[in-house]
Amino acid sequence: MVVSDAVLVIIDPATKRPDGTPVGDRLRLADPTQPQVKVTDLGVTRGDGIFETFGVFDGEIQAMQPHLTRLARSARMLDLPELDLDVIEQAVRLSVREHEPVPQLSVKLVVTRGIEGIEEPTAWALAFVGEDYSGRQRNGLKVVTLDRGYRHDVAQTSPWLLQGAKTLSYALNKAVIREAKRRGAEEVIFISSDGYVLEGPNSTVIMRVDQTFVTPRTDQGILEGTTQHALFEIVESLGYRAEYRYVMKDELPSADGVWLVSSGQQLSPVVELDGRPMPRDVELDQALLKRLVSRTS
Repeated sequence: MVVSDAVLVIIDPATKRPDGTPVGDRLRLADPTQPQVKVTDLGVTRGDGIFETFGVFDGEIQAMQPHLTRLARSARMLDLPELDLDVIEQAVRLSVREHEPVPQLSVKLVVTRGIEGIEEPTAWALAFVGEDYSGRQRNGLKVVTLDRGYRHDVAQTSPWLLQGAKTLSYALNKAVIREAKRRGAEEVIFISSDGYVLEGPNSTVIMRVDQTFVTPRTDQGILEGTTQHALFEIVESLGYRAEYRYVMKDELPSADGVWLVSSGQQLSPVVELDGRPMPRDVELDQALLKRLVSRTS
C-alpha cells in the first residue's frame, strides 16, 4: 500500500442518529499520512472492531450491499451500537471518487469500539492501491492445510468466540501465513479439529467436483464470501451446479479444481496442496476471472 496516494474518509459518527444530520456533515477527508486514531482506541489496544474490504475495478465498487450486510452482522455479533449503513456507504463511495483513476483499488472500511468508556465507534474508509495478485492468478498457489483448533460446530456451541465475524483481530491469520511459508507454501486452508474444510485466512474455499462447484457451509463459523456468491452466479450461468455443504478434508485432493477467492485477489487456483500437485483448467480459470473482474454492484 502506498499511503501517500491513498484517500482517507473519517466517518463521524458512524452510528444511527435521530437528528437527521446531513450525510455530508458526517464525512471528512483527512490526510492518511498523519495520525488520526487515538492510542486509547480499543481497536488499537485490543483489536476490538470489525472491517470490510471492497474491491473496485475501473471505478466500479463490487458487492456494495453484501459487504454492508456482512458488516452489520459482524457489528451485531460484537454488540456494537447500530451502524448507519447509508453514511458508511457514502464514505466508501467518496473515497473512490477522490482517488485518482486506476484499474484496481481496494477500500478498507474499519469500525472500532472507540475510546474505552465512551462507546462511540471510530470509523473510516481508506481507498488505496493494494497488493498485485496477478502472479497468483496466473501461476496459482501452493497451499497447506492447517488445523484451526475448533470443531466445525463451534459457532453453535461457543458463539462468544465470534467465529464468523470479520474482526480486526488478525494476528492468527498472519501467523498461519508465516507458517505456510516455513512449509514452502504461500497460502492456507483451515481445517476444523474434526476434519471439515473451513476457509482461508483471508479467503473462501471453492472446489469443483465434475460439474458442481462446492463451498463449505457458513454455519461452521466461517465468513459468507461476497466474491464466492458472485462466482456461484457466474458458474450457474455457464451451466454448472453450485452447492453449499459440509466438505471433509480428504475430499480436497481428489477435486477437479480448488480455488481461493476474495475481494482483493478475486480468484486464485490452487496448484499444489500439502505438497501434492492439483489439477487445473487454465482456460476455465481465465474465463471465471474475467467475469468476476468485469462485474459491478
